Amino acid sequence: MSYLEFSGYFGAFLTGIIIGLFGGGGSILAVPIFVYLFKLNPVIATSYSMFVVGFSSAIGTLINIKKQLIEYKTAFIFIFPALISVFLTRRFIIPNLPDILLSIQSFVLTKEMALMLLFSVIILLSAVFMMKKPKTDIPQNLNPPKKYSLLVFIGLGVGLLTGLVGAGGGFIIVPALVLFARLTVKQAVATSMIIITFNSLIGFSADLSLIDIKWGFLVIFTTLSILGIFVGTYISNYVRESTLKTNFSRFMILMAFVIILKEISS
Repeated sequence: MSYLEFSGYFGAFLTGIIIGLFGGGGSILAVPIFVYLFKLNPVIATSYSMFVVGFSSAIGTLINIKKQLIEYKTAFIFIFPALISVFLTRRFIIPNLPDILLSIQSFVLTKEMALMLLFSVIILLSAVFMMKKPKTDIPQNLNPPKKYSLLVFIGLGVGLLTGLVGAGGGFIIVPALVLFARLTVKQAVATSMIIITFNSLIGFSADLSLIDIKWGFLVIFTTLSILGIFVGTYISNYVRESTLKTNFSRFMILMAFVIILKEISS
């Protein structure tokens, strides 16, 4: 086993710790690990990321089912358009994108480079949302109307995002559920986990007939991530969440710029 491969498998464990600490964010580490440590094509890397994120979110979903925090009606309204969008993106949009999207003199923007640059933008947006202080729960006595129609359009957008870069989109889903479905923050986080589970696994299933899946490698990576989830969950009981989010947000910003510089320089 090479040094890069060892670092990659250790990164899988760290990916799980991140999910255990924050309830999401696994793709932020998984995709770069697949691309830069295991030298996988970004299209394959985003597919593998959906598998890892999907199964990791499923564990969180099982925990939340016991806690009775999931709003199933809201989840179904969000999931349905998201599943359609992610499946169509992985099955038709990604395979039909040209290998070279743009060529200006000596600069060539390939499909793989574009996916990684878009992924770095998503990391930056996630970092910004993570650094923001969460809004307090909406007072029940105001009883504002729920806007389910907007969730349908947001679901389509999240499905597209997941299909393109392999990210679960929790940083979009949670605020949308709070603002438009009027869920509490805890309910929104729990409900987002089941949405991410189905969204990611359906996106991965769309790739089964298009790419060669290395199941042994993927199962090992996912298993290490799942072990990391339990460690991260344990650590979260003893560390201040605000401190963790601030430091991880800074790390995300650094990683995003490293990806951008690496892709442009290559």
